[in-house]
Amino acid sequence: MASTYTINTGIELITNGEQSGTWGDTTNTNLEIVDRLTSGVGAITLSGTTHTLSTADGALSEGQYKVLVLGGSPSGTNTVTVSPNDQSKQYFIVNNSGESVIISQGSGATVTIADGATDIIYCDGGGAGAAVTSFGTDLSGVLTTGAIGTTVLAYDANLQSFVTALTLPTSDGTSGQALVTNGSGTVSFGDAGISTGKAIAMSIVFG
Repeated sequence: MASTYTINTGIELITNGEQSGTWGDTTNTNLEIVDRLTSGVGAITLSGTTHTLSTADGALSEGQYKVLVLGGSPSGTNTVTVSPNDQSKQYFIVNNSGESVIISQGSGATVTIADGATDIIYCDGGGAGAAVTSFGTDLSGVLTTGAIGTTVLAYDANLQSFVTALTLPTSDGTSGQALVTNGSGTVSFGDAGISTGKAIAMSIVFG
């Protein structure tokens, strides 16, 4: 019985008792495929406006890399088609091609990656209607390269409005002081008019 191959990666599954004396070559190729799948970085050279990213059964191929670094000299927006369309894939992509790149697998949704941008994508392997999804877009509120303060403010509109409306102090006050406002949007450290924690609590309770 002939060998079979894993559905998504093309690793050869040797039938029991076959490839006597040569199974080592097949095993070594399989291990190289596994290496690409787990941590391989592939330089993908693009040209023109189309490129097919293929995964071949039992052989090393571009589609087996985990990380794709897109380069070359495409003549315009380049459509990279993941083939075959019935294999599920996940890729980390760096686009250094000089052009926008569209990742496609079937007639379903595609993902566009701008020149100089990165993304994490998932190809669903749905056959003729296969679609591509961007994890980078879905996780944009979590995975960010922005400054922490900017990110937090963008995530909480109320906090953003509060901080924007006030001018906050840039240094610490002295012992016993509290944050007080002048009623016109400036907050500073000063005498709160109540000197002890007990007095503050009583003021809150009794007015």
